Amino acid sequence: MTLFSVEGKTVVVTGGSRGIGRMIAAGFVAAGANVYISARKTAEVEKTAAELGCAAVPADLSTAEGRESLAAAVDGPLHVLINNAGATWGAPLEEYPESAFDKLWNINVKGVFALTQRFLPQLRQAAGPDDPARVINVGSVDGIRVPVLPTYAYSSTKSAVHMLTRHLARHLAKEHITVNAIAPGPFESKMMAFALDDPGTREAIETGVPLGRIGRPDDMAGTAIFLASRAGAYLTGTVIPVDGGITA
Repeated sequence: MTLFSVEGKTVVVTGGSRGIGRMIAAGFVAAGANVYISARKTAEVEKTAAELGCAAVPADLSTAEGRESLAAAVDGPLHVLINNAGATWGAPLEEYPESAFDKLWNINVKGVFALTQRFLPQLRQAAGPDDPARVINVGSVDGIRVPVLPTYAYSSTKSAVHMLTRHLARHLAKEHITVNAIAPGPFESKMMAFALDDPGTREAIETGVPLGRIGRPDDMAGTAIFLASRAGAYLTGTVIPVDGGITA
């Protein structure tokens, strides 16, 4: 196996039908992995899977039933679990609803924990001292620095994802399962469309990135593949900002 190879590995990408999840899934498919993508909307996830050439598993991962159906669809050992599914919510402070915290906690944090927990038997089957099984959580730069936008529940839950990553990493290291997080900056996605579709706002965002551009699919896929390959086998408990230098 070459240093950055993920060929033949079984990979699950949640929220894989669009945005960052799709970028990651496409990268793993191109690299020869056996990829399953999951998302709540059946037509959308099946369309993306057909385009990428991977397996589709429609599931609402905020529910125990959805998590069970995804785990049941993956046959045998699981080498890489990528917890990408997430949601955001923005509103002025005075109007910010309590329900936003409930919804985002269930999806962004509880869902990550519960799905990792459900896949532990299959991750353990794939784990070994020379090639650990991998859990990769998708956090956000907004969980590292204070965002400008009033996305209180989003930034709070993404910060929680980073701490959950470290906590899981500590307890799973002895089982040869690594747990790391990627903290994306601005990328083309449905979450960012409200800002990036406006030329003026897009320019302002790009100006705020030291490298001067929005993230590209290869930036995201490359980081995930690194963490899943032999090259990333000695990393665990890390949070890697993929943000063009914003948090630097």
